Amino acid sequence: MAINKFGVIGVGTMGNGIAQVAGQTGLDVLAVDVKQEFLDRAKATIEKNLGRMVKKEKMTQEQADAALGNITFTTDLNALSDRELVVEAATENPQIKFDIFKQIDQIVPESSILASNTSTISITEIAAQTKRADKVIGMHFMNPVPMMKLVEVIRGLATSDATYAIVKELSETMGKTPILVNDYPGFVSNRVLMPMINEAVYCLMEGVGGVAEIDGVMKLGMAHPMGPLRLADLIGNDVCLAIMEVLHEGLGDSKYRPCPLLRKMVAAGYLGNKSGMGFYDYSEDPRNPVARNF
Repeated sequence: MAINKFGVIGVGTMGNGIAQVAGQTGLDVLAVDVKQEFLDRAKATIEKNLGRMVKKEKMTQEQADAALGNITFTTDLNALSDRELVVEAATENPQIKFDIFKQIDQIVPESSILASNTSTISITEIAAQTKRADKVIGMHFMNPVPMMKLVEVIRGLATSDATYAIVKELSETMGKTPILVNDYPGFVSNRVLMPMINEAVYCLMEGVGGVAEIDGVMKLGMAHPMGPLRLADLIGNDVCLAIMEVLHEGLGDSKYRPCPLLRKMVAAGYLGNKSGMGFYDYSEDPRNPVARNF
């Protein structure tokens, strides 16, 4: 089964990237969010990203126009009624996701696949909110979606072979590399990545090194393209905290306890790139942020 009618719920950092890639692929894309201002912001971001690709001669202006033309933006969840596959990319909060899946289960055709871009929440639990557990699956894209090749595909306990095969084929059609993982908290990507970021924050809190020094060690010594604290800012420190809380609760091991400094950063609104301030200061030049002193 080839997917053509594609839906995205939530057009934040991840959702607008998913919509963009789907539009570039030539899919008929419907992007849904709760406020028009969110949709306007997402459309502007996609236009900017496509424009950058045109300038770099990675696509023509005609291709960019066609990609954007493939995406329809709406606040009407019921508009998803003809979609063959819907990807939920809402806030990383279990109850919000559960409520969305309960709603869209009543809206889309019985044959349609429901996917979640969740980075930590159990696909089995999400699927249990619907009457089509066999057609629920995880499609965890990486940020920034247009650039990153990986899609972590997560099968819930009831996900069928047919659903997996369709999602695998769609991921490849979208130019991504799907990798199958099992349904455990954090899956593979965040179960490995987030404790590293969390430990880097502990190193900062305990004075083992400064922001630039910790990131410098990991870039120069471990060949990481970006240090863990800079990466935390890119992901969003609030997202990192939410993921660590899911890991801590879901696996019950103290090694996943979120660092108190990470909690303080989130409480202060220092969320990283999206707030202009995190472990780095983005106020002067967002592309070349300055490491902050702690």
